[in-house]
Amino acid sequence: MDNSAFEMHEGTRQHVSFVGKMNTISRMEEKRQRSLMSVFLVCLLACTITTAVGVLILSLVYINNTQLHPEPELQATTIPILQKAVDPKFRFLNHLPKSKVFEFPGGTIQWARYRNNIKDYLSTEEEAFGRSLNSQRSQMTLGTLRIKSNGLRAPHWHFNANEHGYLVQGTAWIGVVDDGHVVTTYNVTAGQVIFFPKNTLHWIKNVGNEDCFFLLFFSTHDELQTLDVDDVFFSTPEDIASRSLKPEGGINFIRTFHEQKEDQGVNLPHNLAELVTNASYTQSPDNLVWRYFYDLKGSKEYRFPGGIIQLAQYWKNGSELSKNEKIFSTFLNQHQNALALSTLRIYNNGLRQPHFHFNANEMGYVISGCAKVGIINTQGTTEFDIHVGDVIFFPIGNQHYIKSACDEDLLFILAFSTGDQLQTLDMDDYLQATADHILAQLFFKKQSEFKKIPKFKEDQAINLP
Repeated sequence: MDNSAFEMHEGTRQHVSFVGKMNTISRMEEKRQRSLMSVFLVCLLACTITTAVGVLILSLVYINNTQLHPEPELQATTIPILQKAVDPKFRFLNHLPKSKVFEFPGGTIQWARYRNNIKDYLSTEEEAFGRSLNSQRSQMTLGTLRIKSNGLRAPHWHFNANEHGYLVQGTAWIGVVDDGHVVTTYNVTAGQVIFFPKNTLHWIKNVGNEDCFFLLFFSTHDELQTLDVDDVFFSTPEDIASRSLKPEGGINFIRTFHEQKEDQGVNLPHNLAELVTNASYTQSPDNLVWRYFYDLKGSKEYRFPGGIIQLAQYWKNGSELSKNEKIFSTFLNQHQNALALSTLRIYNNGLRQPHFHFNANEMGYVISGCAKVGIINTQGTTEFDIHVGDVIFFPIGNQHYIKSACDEDLLFILAFSTGDQLQTLDMDDYLQATADHILAQLFFKKQSEFKKIPKFKEDQAINLP
């Protein structure tokens, strides 16, 4: 017989037991959550304290450094603000007479070039020109060399450039020692060109009564690297020099040499008459001389209505060259990164019309006169005035023009960064070569209008109005 009362009591006991267990579990869960919350709050408090301490330390360090080193902080904030913008024309123009003059006992040197150390520039304008030469990979640097009477540009060589020189004034005796130990010596006068290949030892001696004034072009857009013979000698250990030269008296003779306090790059001893008693300025055979020499003033003149051009360059067709000029042309073309030199004379009010060069950058120095120069490139047109002593730079492919603006002739010495024949295209030539219907479509002008542009029998590279 089933006892329902018993069954009900047992169910009640089981229910009470279950509820008890659940309450116990709930209390344990609440206790565990409170413990976790306590741990979290402790960790949060620790992080907050650590962060506050770190910020406080950094603040103290910053304040201390600011107090100890106020000047660098001031410079860092003021230099960019005070630095003035540079006129874009100085990418193409260098006022060389304003540049630093390097003084030596026997003369002076000035430079229009790129410098590795920005502190070596005298102005932001000079820096802009140097950086332009370097960024455009111009393969050109220009220097002026003035040598006093009897002065000597010490024997030296250049590691990273060929050298091309134009003698503006004076008379000089040149010496060149090639890799075959062959010595070539020759005399040059105003209007003539000299050439020294890279790493070829050479010297220049003024043998006239007036100063020699050279324009020197070097085939590098980096800092020119040069080594003088006296610097090499005094940097060589005495025993090594003695064993190499084997002089009478040996190392004791070597010790009689004393390095001068003043740089002897352009040398002129005060007691020269005591040191030199019988100097001989010989001329080597033509087949040697004309490798390093070119009579530019005596070369062919290319005459135009507004001026004259003469060139010392390599010619693909040398049929019009003399025997000696062919020697120079061929030798020039055998050297990498050689330059072409030219004189450009523009008569009063003459215009070297807009043109550009396919295969060369151009650098020029104003010998006489004054002019207005214009450069047209992808950034627009840049126009400026130039005077005696100024240096200009025209990057390859940039169209440019030069208009004489003085009563006297404008005379330029120009260098081009090519050892090949210079390739040039003038504005009138490329417009004449373009079909009329192409020009009509381009300029929105009737085709017949372009018949008004005349064709001249005489080349108008340098024209007159």
